[in-house]
Amino acid sequence: MSDLQELREKVALSCRIIAMNGLVDDILGHVSVRVPGSDEMLLRCRGEEEYGLPFTTPSAIRKMNFDGEGPELGDRYKAPKEHPIHGEIYKARPEVGCVIHCHPPAAIFCSIAELEFRPIFGAYNIPAMRMALEGIPLFPSSALITRPEMVTPMIEAMGNKHILLMKGHGITVTGRTVEEATVRALNFDVLAKATLEVAKTGRTAEHISLEDIEELPDLAPLLPDGDKWVWRYQVKMLEDRGWGLER
Repeated sequence: MSDLQELREKVALSCRIIAMNGLVDDILGHVSVRVPGSDEMLLRCRGEEEYGLPFTTPSAIRKMNFDGEGPELGDRYKAPKEHPIHGEIYKARPEVGCVIHCHPPAAIFCSIAELEFRPIFGAYNIPAMRMALEGIPLFPSSALITRPEMVTPMIEAMGNKHILLMKGHGITVTGRTVEEATVRALNFDVLAKATLEVAKTGRTAEHISLEDIEELPDLAPLLPDGDKWVWRYQVKMLEDRGWGLER
């Protein structure tokens, strides 16, 4: 299998994984990956036979430049209207290798209610807790991001963070790899769901203690392959549900 085909399959699997976990609905949302050593990306597009994100195939992952243009599109495939989100982030942040834009319901409801993401749990999901500690930037516009100049304030709001909450719209998540960005999106969904469920009780949950936070390990050196393990689990879950890619 070529490196390019392997990347297409990873993007297709990412689309299916985030759909399986409820982060996207029907045809909305998209995942891309930077083509190494180039000014091009592979982006989930819509074709003549569009069945939605849960049924994404590698053939729907098309190569184009960061402006959303390329011969692989032709008349059969169309890049999503919000392709500038992907291309402009790649232009501005060379360390980013994957971009995910999706509409998880819990995150959207949190953004509308302007709920604060706080470290209210610990070992339950350490990466998600650390997201709350570091803070989640909020982009106040709910508009469809269809032009490069609309991405500029997004990138400014995001700064050097890997997650941007877009009020009344969705989230944009970055990572070095498809696996990292996908797992990061799943972890943020855990944080958003917990935040929303606690808010529904009408009570304010206390932060976990500083002592507990200091006791929680840095998982990067402890589990250096953690993202890959979670990715493999998610791929296996796809296969068990009959959502795996056909070989």
